[in-house]
Amino acid sequence: MRKLKDLNYGIVGLGIMGGSIAKAIRQNILNQNGATGKIFACNRSTACLAQAKSEGVVDQTFTSDQVQNMIVDCDILYVCLYPHATLDFLKNYKQFFKPNSIVTDISGVKGIFSKELPNILRDDVDFIIGHPMAGGEKEGYANSNAAFFVNHNYILCPEKFNKSENIELMKQFITEIGFSRITETTCDIHDYKIGFTSQLCHVIASALVESAQDSEITAFGGGSFEDLTRIAMINAPLWTELFISNKEKLCQHIDNFQNMMTEFKNAILNEDAEKLQSLLEDTREKRLKMGSIRTVKKD
Repeated sequence: MRKLKDLNYGIVGLGIMGGSIAKAIRQNILNQNGATGKIFACNRSTACLAQAKSEGVVDQTFTSDQVQNMIVDCDILYVCLYPHATLDFLKNYKQFFKPNSIVTDISGVKGIFSKELPNILRDDVDFIIGHPMAGGEKEGYANSNAAFFVNHNYILCPEKFNKSENIELMKQFITEIGFSRITETTCDIHDYKIGFTSQLCHVIASALVESAQDSEITAFGGGSFEDLTRIAMINAPLWTELFISNKEKLCQHIDNFQNMMTEFKNAILNEDAEKLQSLLEDTREKRLKMGSIRTVKKD
């Protein structure tokens, strides 16, 4: 198996996630004795490239019109763009990928990749569908941090065309940059579960903020509102694309949530204390069981 410390890494899109990946590679892999690998980065805006270079995070930077010159030397290439932009990138630059390289993504929806990839990539390039379940609320390279990944979960969606040795190398890489769990699943199951654990939560947090009738209501906050709405400080273009790309599964979860809201509302309106207490006790029991899950088996 190839040694991670001797590979060249490419980052397309040096935002909060791309920057965090680059920093994690530098700190955890390329700081090893005898490491010969390098980190290359490409971004539309050049300010973050200059910062990353000056900080010693990346070895060489490329503007968007130079990206083909970068990817020819990348053994592992991270495409850190929005989902459809990632697909467009693969289509437009597939002829420049280094033979026998691994290309991967960070997108929050996967169904579009499982449908399109077989018709896009070359046989000598392995695209491994992945989703690092970590990050921060604020955007941009300036807010990137390698520590985001420590003890978090990384989802992989292996496809039939993936080479087993590349999947194993990717798992080793994921562990090295800080993740403590790797969950393997299908793209379809990924989109269904992420539709609940991530996308629905962002919808609820956003709806809660939008429902406020008093702009000064948070003066009476004790932490609950803040905890529930932390993720409402949202990247609107990105999450709009994620919501719409996964609309069928996400709307199923929204329907289920609305049904439960109606059940709670009716119990409160009817002063049905027995029903309300039963719902709350059931909620507590379910949440305790959810919180006890520490490892995830392959779906």
